[in-house]
Amino acid sequence: MKLVVERATLMKALGHVQSVVERRNTIPILANVLIEASGDGLRLMATDLDLQIVERVEAQVEQEGATTAPAHTLFDIVRKLPEGSQVLLQRSDGRLTVAAGRARFQLQTLPREDFPVIGEEDLPTRFALDAGVLREMIDKTRFAISTEETRYYLNGIFLHAPRTNEGERKLRAVATDGHRLARFELALPAGAEAMPDVIVPRKCVAELRKLLDERDGAVELALSEARIRFRVGEAVLTSKLIDGNFPDYSRVIPTANDRLLRIDPQTLAEGVDRVTAIASDRTRAVKLSLDHDRVTLSVTSPENGTASEDLPAVYSAPSFDVGFNSRYLLDILQQMDGDEVEVHLADAAAPTLIRQGAGAPALYVLMPMRV
Repeated sequence: MKLVVERATLMKALGHVQSVVERRNTIPILANVLIEASGDGLRLMATDLDLQIVERVEAQVEQEGATTAPAHTLFDIVRKLPEGSQVLLQRSDGRLTVAAGRARFQLQTLPREDFPVIGEEDLPTRFALDAGVLREMIDKTRFAISTEETRYYLNGIFLHAPRTNEGERKLRAVATDGHRLARFELALPAGAEAMPDVIVPRKCVAELRKLLDERDGAVELALSEARIRFRVGEAVLTSKLIDGNFPDYSRVIPTANDRLLRIDPQTLAEGVDRVTAIASDRTRAVKLSLDHDRVTLSVTSPENGTASEDLPAVYSAPSFDVGFNSRYLLDILQQMDGDEVEVHLADAAAPTLIRQGAGAPALYVLMPMRV
């Protein structure tokens, strides 16, 4: 195998594939990236057996062939090569030579035949989403994904296509960790009518989001009950799905919360951030005292003292106090783009509904806490 490729092109592709590779591997081949030269291009592949990424880039191929080399080491080498340089990749005598300018490296390789490939078969459900819409869907929900491994069925984003009360089909993305819930929905794309309910793992969501940073236009999705595949430009990300049942989240979305608070989300977020500066406990609890057209934020810390701040708001229901985990509340407020957010409350112990309006694509549910 022998080829020449532009450094910037190679570094961008390696940046995508090497991030899938775990830093600690008990199986040596999984620490490597597969390098295949054929025709007028270079194909790179990495996997952790659950997630696989393949990316193709243009290259001047002098001799076709394939090998595997340590992914993180190769990326670090290419990253430190001079900008604008042409990189030579050549395999001979069981080693991969990487050369550019006066720099020359030789890396140990493992046989291409040992490299595992997770299924590349056709998947039955296929549809497309705009990259910007997919970015928004991920950003509005992924912060609520659970990191608790024992509840593995919450360790991802739930994608499904339910029928609403109005009889319309929607594509919904939902994430929850039991303390807060995030839901984003859009009109069902053509081709997604028969899609199964799936849970996309957290790592797949993170790697997909990185790819979307550099992409505009359509992203192709294909999925079955066991796998999902995203084609983002020249990169193809394939992941196993979480084998579990996502809970019936609709039961925790309140529909009769009759106390409505309207407030500027940035004003509320900045106020919460200020008063929690004195909080010392892990939960950083903040109390909201609601009164006529005003909300008072307060925090009490046994070690540091107290803090409070009055904020203007639109509120006409009876006065009452409610407490929240400030970090969870801030995570939700950071998703708000407009100058007003609706906070629908019932009492100090009931789930709270937060959204930007009845027609907003995203809604959030936050469980209160005692303060």
